Amino acid sequence: MKHSLPRLILTASLLFVCAPLFAQKGVDLESELPPDAHHLKIGDAAPDFSLKGVDGKIYTLADFKDAPVLMVIFLSDHCPYSHAVETRLLPLVAEMKSRGLGVVAICPNNPEAMAIGELGYTKYGDSYDEMKLYAKEQGFTFPYLYDGDTQTTAKAYGCLCTPHVFLFDRDRKLRYMGRFDDSRFAETNTVHSTDARNAVEEMLAGKPVTTAVTKPFGCSTKWIENKVQLIQVNEKMYGAPVVLESIDAANVAALVRNNTKKLRLINVWATWCVPCVQEFPGIVSISHRFANRDFEVITISVDDPKDEAKVKQFLDKHHATVPNRVQRSLKAEGRRTNNYLFTGASLDALMQALDPASPGPVPYTILVAPGGKIIYRHANQIDAAGLSAKIVDQLGAYYSPSKN
Repeated sequence: MKHSLPRLILTASLLFVCAPLFAQKGVDLESELPPDAHHLKIGDAAPDFSLKGVDGKIYTLADFKDAPVLMVIFLSDHCPYSHAVETRLLPLVAEMKSRGLGVVAICPNNPEAMAIGELGYTKYGDSYDEMKLYAKEQGFTFPYLYDGDTQTTAKAYGCLCTPHVFLFDRDRKLRYMGRFDDSRFAETNTVHSTDARNAVEEMLAGKPVTTAVTKPFGCSTKWIENKVQLIQVNEKMYGAPVVLESIDAANVAALVRNNTKKLRLINVWATWCVPCVQEFPGIVSISHRFANRDFEVITISVDDPKDEAKVKQFLDKHHATVPNRVQRSLKAEGRRTNNYLFTGASLDALMQALDPASPGPVPYTILVAPGGKIIYRHANQIDAAGLSAKIVDQLGAYYSPSKN
């Protein structure tokens, strides 16, 4: 968990980094790139690269010399737009490989330039090691290369976001660039313009590409330069106040009933409990990781009520602030915080209100769906990565027209 605290607070104020990027009419695309980046134009030669793939091999353009048409597509592990496109990219590759389509995917993002709030749709970040896991899990049938340390290839291609598609002919001249298609959703019935597929078909048929440039949309490239902005936001967020309030068994039961649209993670802990203290950075990290989803973390301390100052000090130390988006939802519920100190005499009453199936000891953690159904329960210390994966499974890994 040693990386959790520096990253966990980089969330609500970083929407300018996290937000999807749309190349809009009238926008100078080059202004969206670092000063030393290049914006390719139709007819330009494909910039060469030398990048490590998830299989450990180093790839260059020469490795794809036999492909009449080469797709260079920038993808990422974390982005819901990328996730959706991949559900259609894999079938396209399977269909077109025998006809001469070569594909290489590149992750352009620097992991240290990414706010934790941008990881709310994924089990994985964009580090090289996580790319290996992601590619295997997704069943990638093409090389997946890492450019995050130097980003020289992303700059050479002018990668604005993930996904971003570039199609080159046999002479490796650019013939198409832009979006994969016109849908941000995974559902195929939401696609109305199969732009990259159309361009591939025309190129394989030896025809000019009818629509050579489209507007890419997706998650903005996480440039190394963003780290400076993250540090500034980090410093600001460290000073955010933590609010601690008392709670009784009746109000715990009300929280578990969960009359909201949010998935709730409720963690019972104490400052004197070693596994509680060890897992707490992961709990706070999860709170900020999913802050932009319909999700919240509620902590309930079972310390002696006389030790309120000690509990508050611990929460402050671990920056257990309530993310801005969650704060707005609390106001609608008539609450001020998600950090509580249990003041009742009976811990049995607390656990009965929380979850009658609880064995009793702390730490104890439950996931409560809207309407009050407990869909996950865990006694003892959590595995933050494993729990994050369960949360993604519940919330979904990409945008969907059925989920607002």
